[in-house]
Amino acid sequence: MIVFVFILFFAPNVQVLVIGEVFCGLPWGAFQSITPAYASEVAPVKLRPYLTTFINMCWVIGQFFSSAVNYSSISRTDEWAYRLPFAIQWLWPVLILAGVLFAPESPWWYIRNNDRVSAKKALLRLTSRNQPGFNPDETIAMIEHTNEMERQLKEGVRYRDCFKGTDLRRTEIVILTWVAQVLSGQNLMGYFSYFMIQAGLDPANSMAMAMGNGALGLVGTMGSWFLMTHIGRRRIFFSGICTQLCILLTVGSLSFASSNASVWAIGAMLILFTFVYDFTIGPVTYCLVSELSSTRLKSKSIVMARAAYNAVNIFVNVMTNYQLNTGAWNWGAKTAYFWAGSCLLCTGWVFFRLPEPKDRTYAELDLLFEHQVPARKFAKTKIDPYSQDLAMEKRLSTAT
Repeated sequence: MIVFVFILFFAPNVQVLVIGEVFCGLPWGAFQSITPAYASEVAPVKLRPYLTTFINMCWVIGQFFSSAVNYSSISRTDEWAYRLPFAIQWLWPVLILAGVLFAPESPWWYIRNNDRVSAKKALLRLTSRNQPGFNPDETIAMIEHTNEMERQLKEGVRYRDCFKGTDLRRTEIVILTWVAQVLSGQNLMGYFSYFMIQAGLDPANSMAMAMGNGALGLVGTMGSWFLMTHIGRRRIFFSGICTQLCILLTVGSLSFASSNASVWAIGAMLILFTFVYDFTIGPVTYCLVSELSSTRLKSKSIVMARAAYNAVNIFVNVMTNYQLNTGAWNWGAKTAYFWAGSCLLCTGWVFFRLPEPKDRTYAELDLLFEHQVPARKFAKTKIDPYSQDLAMEKRLSTAT
């Protein structure tokens, strides 16, 4: 990443700039795929939502800094107007590298590779020596039990195994959860400044509002940590996407007014949209995709889900450019109506297909999927994954 940023910074023309962006996409793709899997495996069940959703916080921090840098460069007419934003990107790989050098490997990875001794060492590095009641051998035994249970259900760990048996449903959920994040109108946040300019606001105020937009996103993500302590992931996601649908419809309706007040109202609604997104589906998506994939296929499921996310994002970005560009379709704020339609489709999928993994161990989730429990009944289903001596029908019972 550090090397590839040099290409962007010293690019003499647009062609070299595109090559640099392509090369930077390689480490970016790795960061997007590895972080949810690693975060979910090194954190205990209670801390899992905080660590996985912190990934969204990192995205929001980056968006805030990019808005701030662009705002400071808006009056520049020299080459530093575009080189300065690229130069800032050298900061993040250095910070990441400093942390990675001291980060332990996932105990789950060691167990999958039959290295129990290294798994215990990694687990001890992840925990406090003075933690009362903690028994590393019991935790390792739980990891081994879950890994063996999944191995018995499905021997393969290849990409094609993600589409077999119960993993087909899990792969569908993981992929479409991330795709729903894109199709729910998320692109309007990325095009916030451009959207506001096309709606009639001047560039300086658009950039300033984009900074406020990013700051509110930080507040929203921090608020989601409190929310996930008390409310299930499914309810958060469904409530968030329903609220976003209402906001998109409101933005589209405001486009019919031609006053300056309506332009500021559109900006206020989009800032509210960002807050709702970063309060609900933005961070909780990372938690869901890391919890709902099986442990043995987690990395592959997340890679495919993120690849689908990026593929759909290409379509979404092309569409948005045509919708907003005055030289193309010139829809302006009416663009929100189009994404309200895709958001409505995603809302229906979430209601019928997205399950609730809150406070579940991976072993419990494996049994829920194995028994094909409907998504809306996940939260009310009682499971004892350790009663190996009981018949499967007795090990799983639905609360009435």
